[in-house]
Amino acid sequence: MNAIRKRYMACAATLSFALLLLVAAGMRLVTAESASPQAFVEAIYKPYLNKDFKGIAYSTEAGLRRYFEPKLASAILKDMQAAAKRKEVGTLDGDPFIDAQDWEIANLAIDVKAAGEKASAVVTFTNLGQPKSISLDLVKTAVGWRIADIVASSGSLRKLFKVK
Repeated sequence: MNAIRKRYMACAATLSFALLLLVAAGMRLVTAESASPQAFVEAIYKPYLNKDFKGIAYSTEAGLRRYFEPKLASAILKDMQAAAKRKEVGTLDGDPFIDAQDWEIANLAIDVKAAGEKASAVVTFTNLGQPKSISLDLVKTAVGWRIADIVASSGSLRKLFKVK
């Protein structure tokens, strides 16, 4: 009887610990996905201040859907897949978050204004010594804040991909 009871207690303890880990992981996911629009934009741009940062990983379907609202993500993905079939570079041949192919970011400032399920952000910085200003239109989706458009000196991402 003692051996069965010990085995039962060990299993119960292991299951309890596993459940606790799952709950904790779920809470982190919910917290990250329901972050404010300010926190969402900061999470995108602050890593660019690190000289070793290689850029946001948006070249996969999961990466696109992590940052862009569904219609825009689908349009970019469709373009990337079509370009890959032709063995060409897609329409998006630079980093849309900083409107450049190369970077050395400094003097980052982020100003976010939210109104319900929508928000706008103006991100200013210097890139390789040149001033830049990027505007983001954000929407709150079921999975958190996503980018509906990026407007920079090169134009609008939605217009580039003909998304209405």
